[in-house]
This record gives sequence, structure tokens and C-alpha cells, in this order.
Amino acid sequence: MYDMELQGKRVLITGASKGIGRALALNLAEAGAKIGLVARNEEKLLQVSRQIAEMGGWALPIAADVARPEMIEAAVSQALSAMGHIDVLINAAGIQPPIGPFAENDGLEWERTFQVNLFGPARLIRAVLPGMMARKQGKIINFSGGGATAPRPNFSAYAASKAALVRLTETLAVELEPYNIQVNAVAPGAVNTQMLDEILAAGEKAGAEHRQALERAKAGGTPVELICELILFLASPASGKLTGKLISAPHDPWREWVDKGDEINKTPLYTIRRLDPFTIKSILKDLL
Repeated sequence: MYDMELQGKRVLITGASKGIGRALALNLAEAGAKIGLVARNEEKLLQVSRQIAEMGGWALPIAADVARPEMIEAAVSQALSAMGHIDVLINAAGIQPPIGPFAENDGLEWERTFQVNLFGPARLIRAVLPGMMARKQGKIINFSGGGATAPRPNFSAYAASKAALVRLTETLAVELEPYNIQVNAVAPGAVNTQMLDEILAAGEKAGAEHRQALERAKAGGTPVELICELILFLASPASGKLTGKLISAPHDPWREWVDKGDEINKTPLYTIRRLDPFTIKSILKDLL
């Protein structure tokens, strides 16, 4: 088994009060990490914190809205005061609405999705970078989502914000490579969380995805344990220098990438690229 030990590592997780974020917090705490929990719902954060304490772990609940810059600054400051530094940042917070045709979307609601899904993670990254750059080490993990790599009708704000976050991930990976800071994005797959409930509630506004959501609700989605294992891999020494990649939890062979970070980094695989004859020729050249 590869080394996914996180004993003593300081991890800051957004969206930590429920769904995937909560599951991640519990898994990372079990692996020995100290966890900073960030979300809007203080009561739920306290519940997660108590669970971690009962496991013998350490957690700091921080109530904050990642869409508000002043709250992000305060949250990171609080985490640094209590934890000393941050080794791993996981941007798991995300929202889907507005759901429905773009022409019918509420403009302010559309913009808020960017505040949460793109600007919030960017501000959090900016806030933790000085410490990571000074120590010449760090891991940053962003959450991609449906629509980041292909059109997603009726989910324009979510798709566009996540696509932008992936390109930010790829760009920062190159900028921060000299500082030994790895930046990756993950696609969790169709995990049954509150986002599934939102699609079901949207009904016809969700288009074809409403029927798919109904089927997924009955059959079950991607196991949350799978995305937790991938995040643990990326946060731990097991992932090595792997950086600048968009990794699908259910579809990519990431378990085979131990000690292969440099090799995977050199390929154009697992990145967002335009498909055209010129680009395809370049990709094939790199692969052959």
C-alpha cells in the first residue's frame, strides 16, 4: 500500500459541513491530519468537529461564507492562528443554481455561483500561498464538476465557473512548480449529495438531467469513499509531484500513478484542451 499518511498535516477544507466535504474531513482526520473546517452552517460544523474529536482527532470549526472576501481573510487568519500553517487546501464548497435555460436565469444568482465556485477558491488560494511559498511545499485541491469539459445545458453558471476553476488550476500548477506546490482538480463523479436533490427539485428546468437524476437516486451514485480515497492520495506524499491535472475519481487510473508524477506531468493527458488537427497532432506526438 502506498504512503497516504497525513499525521500532523494541517488541512483546510471548505464545504466541510455536509456531503463530500464532511466525508473528506472525517477521512483526513482519521489519517492523522489536523482539520480546519469551513462552511456557512456553524451548527453542522460543530457536529463534524465533535465527530472528529470523538475519533481522537483535532478540528477547528470556522463559520464563513466563501463568497464574501472579508470572511475568507478572517477564516484563513483564524486557521493560521490555531494551526500554525496550512499544508493542504481543499476547495470543496460549490453550488449549482440557477438551474434552467440561461435566458431565464436570474443574473445576480448566476454571478453568486461564480463567487462561490471560482472567486472564493481563488481568494483562498491567494490567502494560503504566502505560507506555502515560504516553506516551499503545499498541496491545493480544487473541485471540478459536470460541464467543465463539455457543454451542460441548463447549468450554465455551474459549468462555466467549474471550467474556469480547472484552467486556473492548470495555470497555477505551472506558476507554483518552482515552489514545490502541487495544484490539481478532481471530478468526483455522480455522488448523491444535496446537488442531486437540487436537480430533482428543479424538475423540467434541469432538462434531460432530471430523468438521469431520478435514475441515479434509485440506483445510487459514485461512492463517496472513492472520492475520499482520491483526495487522500493527492493530499499525501503518495501523489509526489503530480500537478496541473483534472482527475476523474471513477474513471482515471490514478491508483497507478504512485511515483509517476513527473511522467504524468509531461503528458497532455488529464487536462482541458481544444480538439483540432493541430492540437491532436501535438498530443499524439507527446504520447508516442
